[in-house]
Amino acid sequence: MPRDTTEITPETLLMAYAAGVFPMAESRDDPEIYWVDPKRRGVLPLDGFRMSRSLARLIRRGRLEVTLDTAFGRVVRACAARPETWINRPILNLYEALHDAGHAHSIEVHEDGALVGGLYGVTLGTAFFGESMFSLRPDASKVALAYVVTLLRREGFTLFDTQFLTDHLARLGAVEIGRDHYHARLALALSERAALCRPVPQPSDVVHLRTQTS
Repeated sequence: MPRDTTEITPETLLMAYAAGVFPMAESRDDPEIYWVDPKRRGVLPLDGFRMSRSLARLIRRGRLEVTLDTAFGRVVRACAARPETWINRPILNLYEALHDAGHAHSIEVHEDGALVGGLYGVTLGTAFFGESMFSLRPDASKVALAYVVTLLRREGFTLFDTQFLTDHLARLGAVEIGRDHYHARLALALSERAALCRPVPQPSDVVHLRTQTS
């Protein structure tokens, strides 16, 4: 994995995403960034998200408030607030700059006014590159995923890149594809345009996703 000790700009970062690579650091204290282009790539098919009955009930109750782009910095910092993280200060600064430029977005989940979960990622063309998520109450990150999938479908996105496939994401419908297959799908996604924008879907619209994909 090649390391980069030169100053990376937001424009460089977008060019990297367009080339199919993404940045990571060894730890929060590591000042360097390295570029990753996995042989096997995790993607979440937008027509294959698996929503359990319990998750649908949680969303339907409406006790969790979900917002878009109201607390981007807090979401990124919450994602990094774990014993081991690949999010160092240069990466945090880069994504905040991308957010200011309209290319990075966060989905926030609130309960009784407190931020309890969320995720953030980068948009380019009709591709959404999911970066990280966090949860301070059971299933809050799953709620964020359900909402972002609904948003991406509504706005015409075609690719949800999860970077790696974890057991957690696999249970929600994510799969692995080869590097060549991924780059072909990425090229197609970059040839079109979409935007992640408000309003946030209603709980009924998100729960409807379950009947469409189950």
